[in-house]
This record gives sequence, C-alpha cells and structure tokens, in this order.
Amino acid sequence: MKKGIILLSSLLLASSTLLAACSSGGSDSTSDATSQNSDAAQTAATAQPLTSLVQASDLSKLPEVSKKRSDTIIVGLTDPAGVFTPYFNQSGYDGNVISQLWTPLVTVDEKGLPLPNLAKSWDISKDNLTYTFHLVPGTKFSDGSPLTAEDVAFTWTLIYDKAYPGDSQIRKLNIKGGKDYTEGKAKQIEGIKVIDAQTISATLEKPNALALPILGDYVLSKAYYGKDYKFGQLDYFKNLHSSPLGNGAYKLEKFIPGQEVRLEANDHFFKGKPKTQHFIYKTAEGDAWQFIETGDTDFAQFTATQENIDKLKGLGFLNILPYTPSTYGYLQVNLENEKLKDKKVRQALTYGLDRKSIYVDAAQGAGAVANIPASPIFWSYTTDGINPYNYDPEQAKKLLDEAGWAEGSDGIREKNGQKLTIHLLTSKRPETDTFIALAAENYKAIGVDLQPEIFADFNAMVAKVEGKDYDLAAFSTGMLTDPSDGIEQFVNGEVKGYNNPKVKELYEKGLSTTNMEERKKIYQELYVLLNDELPVIFTNYKKTVYAYNGRMEHVKVSPFIGLSGNLFEWSLK
Repeated sequence: MKKGIILLSSLLLASSTLLAACSSGGSDSTSDATSQNSDAAQTAATAQPLTSLVQASDLSKLPEVSKKRSDTIIVGLTDPAGVFTPYFNQSGYDGNVISQLWTPLVTVDEKGLPLPNLAKSWDISKDNLTYTFHLVPGTKFSDGSPLTAEDVAFTWTLIYDKAYPGDSQIRKLNIKGGKDYTEGKAKQIEGIKVIDAQTISATLEKPNALALPILGDYVLSKAYYGKDYKFGQLDYFKNLHSSPLGNGAYKLEKFIPGQEVRLEANDHFFKGKPKTQHFIYKTAEGDAWQFIETGDTDFAQFTATQENIDKLKGLGFLNILPYTPSTYGYLQVNLENEKLKDKKVRQALTYGLDRKSIYVDAAQGAGAVANIPASPIFWSYTTDGINPYNYDPEQAKKLLDEAGWAEGSDGIREKNGQKLTIHLLTSKRPETDTFIALAAENYKAIGVDLQPEIFADFNAMVAKVEGKDYDLAAFSTGMLTDPSDGIEQFVNGEVKGYNNPKVKELYEKGLSTTNMEERKKIYQELYVLLNDELPVIFTNYKKTVYAYNGRMEHVKVSPFIGLSGNLFEWSLK
C-alpha cells in the first residue's frame, strides 16, 4: 500500500507496533467455542470503554527511577536500522526517529487535513497544477544554518535523480520536467521554481489531491546533503545516514544499536526549544509491560481491553489516553479461486462470520466492526448506504443456495462435486485460538468447512499468499493518512484477481480534485461499491490506549503522525 505501508498480520486486536511491541493482554484459552462466545459477551457487557483521558490516581506509586528523571523522557521502540535520512529509510522504526529529527512543510490535524507548519501558507492554481509554498522566515537547521527555498528545490530534485533508490511519492506526482531530468535530458526540473528565499513552487503534469502533503514533506539541507551531489551518484548518502542534520524538535545525540537512540533538544527549532532536553527511544529487547511498570519507559501503547485498562489503572502512576488508529483489518480473499469469484459467496462468508463476537466482544470491547476501507477517524468515513453485514446465518445460507452450493449429507455444502472448504491463513498470536474456534463454529453452521493454517513466521505466511495457495488470509493495514491509501490496494494489483474499471475511475477522480466535498462524495461512492463487491472481507478497527508517566504534561498523539506533532511541548512536572 501507499507510503511504505506494511501489511501486518491481524487477529482480533493485537496491539499496534507503531512505537513498541506491546503486550496485547489477550488469552490463550481455547476450550469450547460456545462457552468462549458467552464469556466474551458477558465481559463486554461489563466493560467500560475509555472515551477521554484518565489521570494518574497516585503519583506516589511512581517507580524511583521515574521520579529521578528531570530532563529526559523515554519511549520504547523496536531497534531501528540506523538509516536516519528522510526518503532513504526502509524501516518504519527508522521513520519514527526521523520524525523527531525533521519537521515537514505541511502537517495534518486530528482528521488528517493539512495544516501550515514550516510553510506558513500556500497557494494552489485554479487548474490544481501549481503549488506555491511560502516558508516561515528565519527557519534553521539544527546546526543553525538557514533553511530556504533552495533546500526545498534540492530535496524535490534529488528524488528525480536516476540513482535515487527509495520509493518517495514525490516522483509519482510527476512534476513537470521530472522525467526529462531522470533520463538526463535536462539539467534542471522545469516545474520547480525558486521565486525567492522563502517562496517556491512546483507544477505537476496532472492534478493530484495528495500533492500538498507529499510536496510538503521533509526538507534536506542542500549545503549538507548536496555538498557532494552529482547527478546519478548518490552512494555518498550512505555515509550521512548515521549523522543526520535535520530541522525538527530534536537532534541525534547518540545511537547505540540494541540499546537506545538518544536525542537532545534542538535549540534552533522554529517553534522554540523543546521543554524536555532529552528524548530517548529505548530499543533494548524486553516486555513493554515490564518496562512501563518499572519506570524504564515513560510511554507505551496497549490494546484497549478491559483487562489492560484495569491493570494500567491499578498501577496508579499512569495517565491513560484512548486512541483509535487510522488502520483497518481485513481477510484477503483469493479471487483467483473459482468458488470465491462469485460475489454472493463472499457476501455469505461475511454474513456468516460473527465479527462482533470475534473482533469486539472477545477482545473485551477493544475494537469495532469494519465495513469499508477507512477508519472512523477519517473525514471521508460514512455509514450512509453501507451494508453492516450483521451476523445473519440464514441470509448467508440463502446466498449460498442462490450461488448453487447445496448442503451435502455431512452438512458441508457442495457444488459440481467440490466441497465448500475455506483454507484460511493466519499467524500465531494469543488471540489466534479463540478466533479460529469462533470462525470455525460460525462457518460450520452455514455449511462451510474452515481449514485454518497458522504460521509462527509472518513472512512464511506472506510467501504462501504470494503462492496463491489459500482462500482467505488475515491482514491489517499500516497507518493510513488519506482515504486514497485505504483504496489503493484495489486498483494497483495488490488484490489479485480484482479489476473493476469503475473503482479505478473513481480512485483517479478522487485524486484529481482538491475540493474536499467533491472528494468526500467520490469516496462515499467508492465505499458503497466496495462494501457490496467485497474484494476483501472487512473485519475490524482497532482501539488502543496510550499509558504514560503521570508526571508528563501536554501529551498529544496523532493517529496520522504519531508523537511528532507536539513532542516539543511534552514536559515533566
């Protein structure tokens, strides 16, 4: 999917790995499916989901190590690779570090809509082709050198170099003259114009609604990163990844692989020096629960089960903040299998799966049922005209009857001598057994034989999917930033066997205008179409909580940009 998004195996509501690999608090119990279903429903009935911040109840319970910290905040992170240069990193964990070392021209609000940042304002031409950015005067990189339009032009140009090894969306915008530059036919990119030190414009070949945030991304210092630049020769960048020069709230102090990434406040940050001098990503292996309980970290993310919430409240010294990610879970459908090409079969499999019990009740309320490829936090989200596919075994049976799948003597449906067996791929997590038990029971009730295959290694599961030896496979998207991100897999060939010209037409139409109301109508039409055709079976939205040291103040977390939006304001009282 778009912007380096990685597909992660998703079962029920395993905790997110946006910042750290946190415990999900799930159960490994796998007894009778009926009793599990009943127990889950009873638990959900007594659960009290968080809707707002819960303050720490007793700061005297703070671990001594936390009390002694006066100028440092520590957050857990899976060990990054150390490629701390925007546009060159391949790891999302490197990206988390980069997001503290750089700040973009354009940021987003709580709904993912663009907001001024290093660019104090911008103009868009009437034909939606030319974007002119006006930079905040006096902006500097962390070494005190000025950030100007020349640096922006260098960054955009670099992405079009024929030797650029990354996957930046800037190249995919098709800036006018970019292709000629890549092919060595031009020494400059025609569509990039430096107007003055604080003003720069880019002209595209065709409109693209994502142009503003894509062009408004991070800026590299031309003096530092462009010192040795020669067209077609970018190998020298490898020597700069470990010594980044950014313009964000923090700058790199030290990276010790397997231990920590130590950052220190940037005195030249354009919004003022951060309130906390040091910020550390703790990268040592260990359990997130242990680190937060002992005070070795100040901040962690957990699945919003009642069990987790009660445990976090019981510690007393943590603030608890509810959070809905911008992701969605789904069961990928092998549309190249003849039995799944029929829309009625896919709809029957959706009606016949008790998603509420599986993804909400069994997860103690830590989720919601998904029916479209957009999280409820998106500005484009809607339920208008959307079939909720509430659990309805009788409707599932009716659809299977209409599709020609008749019930056999053993209760399993058959057609042309073939039994309706569904080969499901998933990965091993604490919730896997409960998921399999409930899904198998649901499908047996409608005459479907579920044959699960559980993988300890996620990459092995992906290989099986790529080999097309499956019927359904459990996935979740990574963080999405625009409605188009959630739809792209249906038009770029990721969902094998799905090729609907109308979906492609609407997708392109949604990117061809910057008018938000027009885009909203287009995506609503797309959602209704995909909700009906079900090229994948949409499953769930996650609900999580952030738990953090009760001494910390001014903490906000964006579902689109994580901590970087206001980390400079975080402080310890």
